[in-house]
Parts: sequence; C-alpha cells; structure tokens
Amino acid sequence: MRRLNSDLSLYLHVPFCDHRCSYCAFNTYTQLEHLIPAYIDALCRELACMARGASGRPVHTIYFGGGTPSLLSPAQCDQILSQIGNSYALAEAAEITLEANPDDLSEAYLRDLYSMGFNRLSIGMQSANEAILRLFERQHDLRAIEKSVEYARRARFDNINLDLIFCSPGETLSEWNRTVDALLRLSPDHVSMYGLELKGGTRLRQQVDAGELPAPDDDDFADMYEGASLALAEAGYAQYEISSWRRSGKECRHNLQYWRNLEYIGLGAGAHGFYRGRRYSTIAAPARYIDAVNAVSARESSFEASPAEAKVNVVSEAEDLYETIMMGLRMTREGIDRGRFAWRFGRDFVEMFPAAIERLTAARLIEVNQDRVRLSESGRLLSNAVIRQFVSGIKI
Repeated sequence: MRRLNSDLSLYLHVPFCDHRCSYCAFNTYTQLEHLIPAYIDALCRELACMARGASGRPVHTIYFGGGTPSLLSPAQCDQILSQIGNSYALAEAAEITLEANPDDLSEAYLRDLYSMGFNRLSIGMQSANEAILRLFERQHDLRAIEKSVEYARRARFDNINLDLIFCSPGETLSEWNRTVDALLRLSPDHVSMYGLELKGGTRLRQQVDAGELPAPDDDDFADMYEGASLALAEAGYAQYEISSWRRSGKECRHNLQYWRNLEYIGLGAGAHGFYRGRRYSTIAAPARYIDAVNAVSARESSFEASPAEAKVNVVSEAEDLYETIMMGLRMTREGIDRGRFAWRFGRDFVEMFPAAIERLTAARLIEVNQDRVRLSESGRLLSNAVIRQFVSGIKI
C-alpha cells in the first residue's frame, strides 16, 4: 500500500447549536454558547499542534462543519483563518466552506465572511414544506431560505450548496416534488440530497419506534430519488456522487478528498481525521476537549497526534482497500480510477475482483472501461448492495 502525497484538507468541527433537530445524531450541544470563545482559542492551539507534521503540504480545502458554524462571529471565523494562514501553507484558490442555518445569515455577516476568504456556503434547507420543517424541529421557514440565498448572492458568493432530506415520515411524492421545485427556483450551484436516516437516540427515531409516525417506505424512497435526479438533470445539474449534484465546475472539492480516501486533518471536539496513515477521533465533549488541548503545549505535542485525541487506529492495507472501494464507488462519474488504484495497491481493480466484476456487469449495475469502474444509472439505487459485492470478503 502506498500513501498518496496529496494536498491536505482541514475539517473544523463547531459543535454548538441553538436547538437540536429531531433527526440529528451528530456531535452537537445546546446551551453551551458560553464556551465558544475558549473553544476557538483551543481550536487555534490544536491547529498549531497539528501543523508540525504537515511539512509544508498545501491545504487546498477548509470545511467548517457542525453543529452550527454560522453561530460564530466574523471575528471568531477570522481568528481561525488567521491561525491556519500562520500555521499552514494555504493553496492558492483554496476552497473554504461554512455550513450555515438560513436564519443565522444576514447580508452584512456574509459580506464579512467573503472578505476574509470564505468562498463556499452550505445552507441547511432540508425541505420547503412547513409541516416537515416543524417535524424536523428546524427554526427556519422557506422565506428564510430564500432570503439567505439572496443575501449570499449579494455578498458575491458564487458557490452555494443547499441540503435536502427526502422520504420523511408521512411525506408524499407530490410534497417532495414541491420541495424540489422550490430548490430549483433558488438556483443553487450545488445540491446535496439525502434520504432520511433514523439514527438511534434521535427524537424522530423514537417517534417512529413508538408508532407515533410512519416508517419511511422503500418504494417512496426510490421514487423520490429518481424523480429528483431527473429534475436536477433537466435543470442542468450533473450528478457526480450518490447524493451530490453540481453545476459545471462546482464540485465540492473537500468532499472529493473523502471520497478519494485522501488525507484530511480533523480538528475540534468529536472530529474525525485521516492523517499520516492513522484514523482518529478527538474528545467529544467541548469542555473536556478545551481542557485537553490547553494542557499540552505545541512543543510537547506529537506531530502525528492531536492533543485531544481520544481514539486512533493505524490503517492496515485491508482497511485502506475497504475504505477506498466504499468511498470511491459513491462517485458516480469518477468511480474507481483504475490507474490510481493500481498505484496505491499494486494490482488492477478489475483483476482483483474478477467474479464480482463479471456478475455486476452482466446485471448492468456497473460500467467498466480501461480507465475506471463505476455504478451504472440503475446501480445507483442499489449502491450499498453493489459495494458489498466488493468489500464483503475483505478481512479487516
């Protein structure tokens, strides 16, 4: 197994929220906003610690995720970006993304972000249906989404993603189609569209398990996905990943880092990273994270490890193979790049899995040529089953 010496990506986790949505299983916390100033200071210290191992490798994407990064003030965002600029070699035209709730955004706030280098927004639309937004316990309505996009355009953002969730409990196909229509009227540059996952411990999962809400239907899932895919294609959006569509040149470069199984540094409470052949996660609780970072100086910290590291796994070749296939086949256009795969693992992908290739090609679920292996259009709805055909025999 060879390690690809790619440019780096930084993921910065902001775990604070005003309110926890009913479907959310992420590492987020409410009523802890008083910790934000100390948290930003700790995050900057962690950035300095981790930079020691970067060896001048350019950072080409930065992603502020959460939680709700749009709770940060412009000054706090600038403090973090200044630390990155001081500690890392920032690539020219780096992609810098902020996740945001629509109701947090004003034109003045977005102008400040743009002026300091943010050039991509990911706005949590989720639905245009007021009843579904209430079911999700979202704090915005459709008008707030419309205004947030308008403010972003005025602030000169030309790379805006909107997130959607489909197949909610009780959602009809006609209701979903109206949400897709509303999204297309907003003309985002990128669309991320996810089928609802009822994660354990969430309020929505509890309601479904208790029989208070109907469970999502598999047939509805397929109809909504296929219908939205067609509508997006007709509107000029190209699908390049199972859940992602974009206008020309507007791929999310940060997410491509994940899907290509390339290295990224995860920072902040509960962040995950893949760096120097190690997969790791950090302490989840914000107060404990702050204490751990503040207890270790940059000089004392290992260049391979965050001072708040909680779990670590040195990636084996089998694990790297598993992740490369799992993530690569999500990319509907690129798929598994056979040349890159052979360089990384020393064998051609097709030669490594001849039986699965033959079986899935015959079923018209994958497409194979001399450059790549990727899902067919009919294989996209069965992506998990297709991917299992390749990874089920890998012992990790």
